[in-house]
Amino acid sequence: MATQFGPDDLRNLVADFPDFPQAGVLFRDISPILTTPGALSSAIDLMSKPFMEHSISKVVGIEARGFLLGPQIADRLGAGFCPARKTGKLPGQVVTATYDLEYGGDSIEIQTDCLDKHDKVLVVDDVLASGGTLAAAEQLVSKIGALTVGASVLIELQALNGRKQLGVRDVSAVIHY
Repeated sequence: MATQFGPDDLRNLVADFPDFPQAGVLFRDISPILTTPGALSSAIDLMSKPFMEHSISKVVGIEARGFLLGPQIADRLGAGFCPARKTGKLPGQVVTATYDLEYGGDSIEIQTDCLDKHDKVLVVDDVLASGGTLAAAEQLVSKIGALTVGASVLIELQALNGRKQLGVRDVSAVIHY
């Protein structure tokens, strides 16, 4: 049986990489959580728990680490999973949103048939930093007509005030820096 990891245990596993991907950025790497038996399962439980009673029908996971977390959270919530991918990676009809990062900009897309106007959506990513990526995911959900109910992240970098960029106010983070 796997050991249960609490938020402090998970925080102690996060690796810091200064000046990555560019000078002045401190990258918080969750890879040690992925490689430590039981840690990922505990993280998924902690990320899912605040939304168990929200009747979530779809989880939108943001490329790339949202793909590792989102499907498992969707499974815990009894919901479907929709990938939000970088531009040009999804077939069929898509909607696109562009956003700024603390070290650049990018765009993400979701397939228009992944969600419908009746869906209650939880957006999932590994880190909430400046909020641009999660806000873009909210825009995608809105463009299709679905409702973003909340956001769940493993790590929140509070000094960057990313929550202020989000339309949804039900935001949960397991680890806070």
